Amino acid sequence: MENKFVSMVVYLHNEEENIIPFLDVAVDRISNLFKKYEIICVDDACSDGTVEKIKEYAFEKKLEGIVSVVHMGFYQGIEPSMNAGRDIAIGDLVYEFDHVVVDYDKNLIEEVYNEMVKGYDIVAASNAKYRRFTSNLFYGLFNKYSKSFAKIGPETFRIVSRRAINRIKTIGTHIPYRKAVYANCGLNMSTISYQPVLKAEGQANKATFSERGGLALDTFIYFTNIMERISAFLSGAFLVASLFCLIYSIVDHFFGENIASGWPSLMSFMSIGFFGIFALLTIILKYLAVMLNLIFRQQRYMVADIEKIVGK
Repeated sequence: MENKFVSMVVYLHNEEENIIPFLDVAVDRISNLFKKYEIICVDDACSDGTVEKIKEYAFEKKLEGIVSVVHMGFYQGIEPSMNAGRDIAIGDLVYEFDHVVVDYDKNLIEEVYNEMVKGYDIVAASNAKYRRFTSNLFYGLFNKYSKSFAKIGPETFRIVSRRAINRIKTIGTHIPYRKAVYANCGLNMSTISYQPVLKAEGQANKATFSERGGLALDTFIYFTNIMERISAFLSGAFLVASLFCLIYSIVDHFFGENIASGWPSLMSFMSIGFFGIFALLTIILKYLAVMLNLIFRQQRYMVADIEKIVGK
């Protein structure tokens, strides 16, 4: 057994049917791999019997590790909730389970740790068959325009070293999207792809389309320059249109083309105006990118209370 203290941070939102099978697998592997561990279950406004199941399991199994439940003040989504759980974790290593549907072989929990000891600070497990079109589009754009050489993709769970956690805390208190921050922290990352052993219909992201869209937009603004590129492209397009209209107006003036009176002047004015708007927008976006460091320093989650179920 490894002489390390390990934290398991588990995200929960109405997982009454899946939590016990997950704990059976995760606790079995963690308790046999590490001498000391803690389980931090983040209750993101569960309205079913998820928390009660956890309490029953902890007492029936007489778990040796510390089991705590972080009750969020209201439904806040996976990113703020997992940030709250990670912030109170005290382990040398932290397992982050974004989903509790076990569609992988239980030995994968040990495999990501074995990969970490090869020299990585963040190792993720990714379902090789779980692909959504919108997710592929998002990850493709992010990886293309991100300032980091590390690539991100869909992940089921990951293990993070204490050094990586300390590093991202120096980046900012508010972590809008963990995977993007990990990719930009400058430490070594690795991903293990696995073939699912069962259909993981319950693993689908429970966030609404607006939540995912808002998170994607925030991530693009924080970690890429894609918005600046779009604004610069539109500025260039309207500049070309302005030059075309100007040349067209000159040709019409000297060669007497029979076109509607005032049309070239109007189009020139509109094109120059739009060029000015998007050029100004590019400057504003660049300025806002500098100001984002201030936003990073704000805390963005609300915890109602932390309930310790067992602890030895």
